Amino acid sequence: MMGAIPGDVFVHRNIANVVSNTDLSAQAVIEFAVKHLGVRHVVVCGHYECGGVKAAMTPKDIGILNPWLRNVRDVYRLHKDELNSIKDEKQRN
Repeated sequence: MMGAIPGDVFVHRNIANVVSNTDLSAQAVIEFAVKHLGVRHVVVCGHYECGGVKAAMTPKDIGILNPWLRNVRDVYRLHKDELNSIKDEKQRN
């Protein structure tokens, strides 16, 4: 897909691809990649119909994911009217 060979891409994954200033794992991965591996470009990439984003957009208790998805929920809350006006669920999520 990317035309990369092993060692060209350094990947860190989590639910909803959240990059938060409180996530020590993501911070460590980014610092290691940039400072020690010489990575020059950092890409945060999501995908359509992301289950984490869908969960954040629902008004129900999702247990341990509540604090993890708080930032996503805040963005949804701030832009709720605009996002809900998108009728096609695939485009909205």
